[in-house]
Amino acid sequence: MGYNRPVTDEAPTLPRRFYKKATLAARDEGFGVALDTRTLRTPGGAVFVAPTQALAALCAGEWEVQGEFIVPATMPICQLAFATLDWTIKNRDQSADYVAKFGETDLCCHRAEAPVELAGRQAERWDRIVTWAKQELSVELPVVTGIIAAKVDARAIAKIRDHAARLDDFRLTALSQASGLAGSALIGFGVVHNFLNASEAFEAAALDNLWSIEHWGEDGEARARLDRQRREFQDITRYLEALH
Repeated sequence: MGYNRPVTDEAPTLPRRFYKKATLAARDEGFGVALDTRTLRTPGGAVFVAPTQALAALCAGEWEVQGEFIVPATMPICQLAFATLDWTIKNRDQSADYVAKFGETDLCCHRAEAPVELAGRQAERWDRIVTWAKQELSVELPVVTGIIAAKVDARAIAKIRDHAARLDDFRLTALSQASGLAGSALIGFGVVHNFLNASEAFEAAALDNLWSIEHWGEDGEARARLDRQRREFQDITRYLEALH
């Protein structure tokens, strides 16, 4: 996600903590973070400014709990905010295009023919998301089964892009991250518009993998991927809640 880097045992490769306290700092444009007397900046060099005090407080908290070394992968909310300030603001068109592309092969619209149990579970979880998108966003995507690709109306893709482009920079980052994490623009919008909570989004996005584990057993690597996906949905939801 964004600027995340893996946590490793090679602590000396990470920057050492150079400050004693991380605190909120009011700014004319919003809220920042001060590391002692230093102004927090993004990896790209921009001054960190959050639109809400709640978001800045979450980010300050992530800096405050760092230990001897600063580990970016343990700062997911800050990474989302950094991605907004360094990437989304400068690349809004690309971000909207990225989200719209998922409408062509949206996870919620491509169903299994068999086994019947899996198909039924997909219908139970995904039908409500497809219906919500049609009713609330006027986005209607065809639902298909098997390996045949859906023939998606270009107007539907254009609507997805338009909805993405209307979001502010910080929410557009969340939409992009959630859509990519799920392989679904519809799930991404469901998260951003508070139709899906973190658990519902994860269960919809990971449905096929969860079903496989339930019926065929799991291995450590598969479980680790699912746990990471669950945490990322939780982080995106916390980030969005802090924007209200």
